[in-house]
Amino acid sequence: MNQRATGTHYEQHARRYLEQQAGLTFVAANVHYRGGELDLIMRDEHTWVFVEVRYRKNAQFGSAAESVTPRKQQRLLHAAALWLAQRQQSFDTTSCRFDILAITGEHYDWLPNAFGA
Repeated sequence: MNQRATGTHYEQHARRYLEQQAGLTFVAANVHYRGGELDLIMRDEHTWVFVEVRYRKNAQFGSAAESVTPRKQQRLLHAAALWLAQRQQSFDTTSCRFDILAITGEHYDWLPNAFGA
């Protein structure tokens, strides 16, 4: 499986996991902007949830969650701000959060509100 196919596979698993375990509602996947991509956009009642899905086969080189660097967080914040602006919303006018769903091997680790705007 190539890298893109692997990413899509685990994003689909992440979506189902968050729908079943957390009760989130799916909105969109793989939203691309220059300089950033939003893996999953979901809704938790009145809150937009931007989910970064990370997969690692094992923790030999660090956990999947540890791979979300400050630079990656800035790219996600930028992409989310653009997505919200297209809907006449902003971090100041709407409730949103950034979650990480880290998958290491077969272990799922959901980190709600992992970092903020």
